[in-house]
Amino acid sequence: MNIMVKPAGSELVLTRELKAPRERVFAAWVDVKQASLWWVPRDFTPLSCEMDVRPGGVWRRRMRSPSGDVILKHGVYREVASPERLVFTYVTEDASGTIDPETLVSVSLTDLGGGRTRLTLWHTAFETELSRDDHRRGWTGGLERLADFIENN
Repeated sequence: MNIMVKPAGSELVLTRELKAPRERVFAAWVDVKQASLWWVPRDFTPLSCEMDVRPGGVWRRRMRSPSGDVILKHGVYREVASPERLVFTYVTEDASGTIDPETLVSVSLTDLGGGRTRLTLWHTAFETELSRDDHRRGWTGGLERLADFIENN
């Protein structure tokens, strides 16, 4: 597994090399049929996924946690530059109705040649280290799911 984690203050940076061309990886992020199959943490169950992938478009997904709670994630796309970059806001609403402060996610895809892509994910504007660390666990599992999805589909 090739995951590098660099938490720094209010941001989280994850890097992963994937065995797929950049266009394939980008499609997995922007095609609702594909994203609905992988875009949840490792032990969660995807329930629904909606995406209007354009600047100003809204994305929304619901998932079930291992404890059975339903969690809602949503945001707005700020930048869509196929096939190299996505930027979107990110909000979490838990089963009790608690809404976390809005954060920002940037996904950068670098073509490494030979059908390989480096994905770099920046998630910024966390108010607490606990929130950042919770998201690190979620994104790490989600990127593992993404790698499995891309390599097996």
